[in-house]
Amino acid sequence: MMKWNSLLALAGTAMSSSLVLAGPDLGAAEQQATNWPAIIMFLIFVGATLFITKWAAKQTTNTKDFYTAGGGISGFQNGLAIAGDYMSAASFLGISAMVFLSGFDGLLYSLGFMVGWPIVLFLVAERLRNLGKYNLSDVVSFRLQEKPVRTLAALSSLVVVAFYLIAQMVGAGQLIKLLFGLNYNIAVVIVGLLMMAYVIFGGMLATTWVQIIKAVMLLSGATFMAFMVMKGVGFSFTNMFEQSIQVYSKVHDLSLADATKIMGPGSLASNPIDAISLGLALMFGTAGLPHILMRFFTVKDAKEARKSVVVATGFIGYFYLLTFIIGFGAILYVSNNPQFLDIAKMAITGKLELVGGNNMAAVHLSDAVGGDLFMGFISAVAFATILAVVAGLTLSGASAISHDLYANVLKKGQTTPESELRMSKIATLGLAIFAMILGILFEKQNVAFMVGLAFSVAACANFPVLVLSMFWKGLTTRGAVIGGVAGLVTAVVLIVLSKAVWVDTLAISDTPVNPFNGPAIFAMPLSFFCCWLFSVTDNSAQAQAERKAFDAQFVRSQTGIGISGASDH
Repeated sequence: MMKWNSLLALAGTAMSSSLVLAGPDLGAAEQQATNWPAIIMFLIFVGATLFITKWAAKQTTNTKDFYTAGGGISGFQNGLAIAGDYMSAASFLGISAMVFLSGFDGLLYSLGFMVGWPIVLFLVAERLRNLGKYNLSDVVSFRLQEKPVRTLAALSSLVVVAFYLIAQMVGAGQLIKLLFGLNYNIAVVIVGLLMMAYVIFGGMLATTWVQIIKAVMLLSGATFMAFMVMKGVGFSFTNMFEQSIQVYSKVHDLSLADATKIMGPGSLASNPIDAISLGLALMFGTAGLPHILMRFFTVKDAKEARKSVVVATGFIGYFYLLTFIIGFGAILYVSNNPQFLDIAKMAITGKLELVGGNNMAAVHLSDAVGGDLFMGFISAVAFATILAVVAGLTLSGASAISHDLYANVLKKGQTTPESELRMSKIATLGLAIFAMILGILFEKQNVAFMVGLAFSVAACANFPVLVLSMFWKGLTTRGAVIGGVAGLVTAVVLIVLSKAVWVDTLAISDTPVNPFNGPAIFAMPLSFFCCWLFSVTDNSAQAQAERKAFDAQFVRSQTGIGISGASDH
């Protein structure tokens, strides 16, 4: 049984935070003493990546270089970069923290993020590479009217990017504030400036190599942590689970029978509708994330695009298995160690609380198994993780603004590569400043729902339009626009009216208007239905021409014939 009074005597400092479900939410963490190993590792990483950015800047001379690294990235390199883009702080800190608190249920998110990749591999990757030039909008507007469809795709992509960006910026600021002893606002500005430098000067080439380096560092660090955990239990999963149940029973003041519930599902998704909605968002949202889809244009052909997904799937699958081991390792090595417990907070809540919040489970485990130096490495890796994801997000946001809204909607294609590249860099500057301001404004807000919103918007607005534009001859501009808008608006409205925002964040009332947490189960079918209904009822001459153009699009999507052109509209 947990003895609160004796634990209170062991420590006294308190910091608070709450567990993220799908993104970093590190609360309003207090500033800590400077962690010099972390600072040194951080400076080494930043120095190396800035050197890469300087090299990449010399190679980046036009829009193709800026958006897609000139299409010169190999399938293996791109697969590793995709893995680096996808393995965010939400994955590393959030999933391990969920396993730490909920046991088996944390695997729900690991598998949810993982199962999106077969959808990308078999439905999207090859056709996307054959049809597009720079981004998602190129594909959905291939045979449809450019102006309305590109505007929709760009706006929904910007919504995804904005919410993803805020979550990562707040996560980075809180992590650095907690571990490096820097002021939160300064930490956010540092992230913003570095992100700006990578993207403006190095474009996709620099961003790709930052993601590759980060992926290698993260996989290496997570592998070492998992190895040390398994070594401590004799490389036996049975021993790890049995010991975890015993420790969990002790620290949560539960009977052994109750503690065994951590080995089964049931605590994260409170009802079947939320569980299905979460699954839909994580599964299909991946195939609609603009910063992930954009990576398929960095390879030379569809074969390399497929190869990059296979490589990414392997690395990502391996990583998510490691987060499961890390979560159980944290139960064993962190939850019963007074050094890592926030005793004052526990005395108030009567629940297990870690210094810096429960999101810090993986970081504390690194200290427990590898000491200060390894903790410094993991801290720098966690920061590098956020930085790489932020750079990829910014690049996809800049592409939506400059390539879609500026070059193709406002200028109607009558622009030069030089002016488009200049607009990309201006857009990057604007996005970086926007992200820094919002990161500072949202310092004390719960931002966990924002990453969930990013996946939900991607699943409800981008995915239906993308998949129907590639696979269904009957899709028309009217159907695509109305369906996309229906999915986008419904997803955003349902999340704003849910408990996560209406009650917990905005504190408008004590009861949410929408009792369900995830919008995907409602908004995604609605989007598909509207796309179908408003397409089949559209018999205009424009719609007839769009249906006839499907055959040419189909041939190109399967063969890549004509891919050398800018966009064969």
